[in-house]
Amino acid sequence: MTHIDDVAIAAVGALYDELGLDGDVLDLMSSWISHFTRPPARLTVLGMNRPELDANPDAAKRVVHDLNSDPVLPFADRSFDAAVCCVSVDYLVRPIEVFRDVARVLRPGGPLVCTFSNRCFPTKAIRGWLSTDDEQHCAIVAEYFRRSGGWDAPTVQRRTPPGHGGDPLFAVWSTTSLRWPS
Repeated sequence: MTHIDDVAIAAVGALYDELGLDGDVLDLMSSWISHFTRPPARLTVLGMNRPELDANPDAAKRVVHDLNSDPVLPFADRSFDAAVCCVSVDYLVRPIEVFRDVARVLRPGGPLVCTFSNRCFPTKAIRGWLSTDDEQHCAIVAEYFRRSGGWDAPTVQRRTPPGHGGDPLFAVWSTTSLRWPS
């Protein structure tokens, strides 16, 4: 099962290509697919469903971890070159803590790229997401970056054409400005 249509999926992969995501990449709240057109050199997938993670053909490493129960990532400081979160940011109950910890595990200048649509599982999404529109969703995710600290100003974009009749895809991303001590 996919959570967004083929045009939106292609838009995710195109954005990852455009941003040059490669090296050690962390896919947060992952599943059986990570939407890269070309897999990064080393992809670590983190999610709650072991069978789905095991089915991800691009994963070099699979980690079962529930960010809503524990927002601390089980990785050392500066472990990754980039991180992505595709169509799942709306399910985070402690997003500020998660974004703060993603900044910790990224190398200086590493991006976190959050992509999302207006489709979701209503029983899993946070209430604030369900009561807001697409523009407000973008503002919410941008605010997560601002409030968690350690990030440059976020970029917000719609990645599917406005006239596209299928699932819209939005992206909010930033690069870490943290400089962890050596």
